[in-house]
Amino acid sequence: MKAILVGAVESTKIALQSLAASPAWDLAAVLTLPLDLAGRHSDFVDLTDDARDAGTRLVPVANSNSDDAIAAIAEHAPDYIFVIGWSQICGPRFMASAGKGLIGFHPAPLPRLRGRGVIPWTILLDEPISASTLFLIDEGVDSGPVLGQRYFHLAPDESAASLYEKHMTMLGEMLPPVLDDLASGRARPMAQDERYATYATRRRPDDACIDWSDPAQDIWRMVRACGDPYPGAWTILNGKRVVVEAAQPVALPHFRAAITGQIVERSETQFTVKCGDGVGLLVSQWRCERGGALPVHAILGGQEMAA
Repeated sequence: MKAILVGAVESTKIALQSLAASPAWDLAAVLTLPLDLAGRHSDFVDLTDDARDAGTRLVPVANSNSDDAIAAIAEHAPDYIFVIGWSQICGPRFMASAGKGLIGFHPAPLPRLRGRGVIPWTILLDEPISASTLFLIDEGVDSGPVLGQRYFHLAPDESAASLYEKHMTMLGEMLPPVLDDLASGRARPMAQDERYATYATRRRPDDACIDWSDPAQDIWRMVRACGDPYPGAWTILNGKRVVVEAAQPVALPHFRAAITGQIVERSETQFTVKCGDGVGLLVSQWRCERGGALPVHAILGGQEMAA
């Protein structure tokens, strides 16, 4: 069975290794972003070494629907195209390039949470359970029949990094048997139940601006959802952006007279901010444009302070 893989992130690397390890599959080429466009993905992975180790051709493409990309695919006449870790919509010519179909990976329990930014949204929605899904790509948004799905629980302190890693583990376990089923003709795709479909919208870095009038638990959830490998939840101090990388809610029994968003305690390694519900957020890891410790009793704010 001949395949082409399209992608540029960690899940692409896992798919590349799984396809290369399967004796039933010939991985003819990998289409990926050129290195000068790596900034399109905060979790970009350079696949040069993996493609070389797999003995497959690496084809840099900025647009998978371009004439050059379609020509590169047609040169190999693949049975399946695996679109894993690629954010561009599959156009009609691209979809017609695979003899048997296109296969995608989605880090959510389809049909729930179709769309974009689903790892942060999973945490922001406080979902107790998630799933990794392999599916056949159709003309809709993550709406094609399911080939494989693995469910798992989320921890109460789940972060984007830990959830991302869980999905990568699930993909690595799920893909090899799906590849075997496809190659042998045993695959039985299952249609998604549209009654349970929900959608997630795209998230941008500015969507992670902290509103200190929110409850501490909600801000903590934002910090966990938007952190590594994503740009991070942030606030503004004196016109400079401060990214909060790690934090946790704490009681503030002695700080009734404090302004929302105010730093009420500070040491060399951490600081505590009063949130809208009177609970504190203890920040233990952060990065900012200014050097040194943050000022005692500084007031942290949002975009409106950046001007």
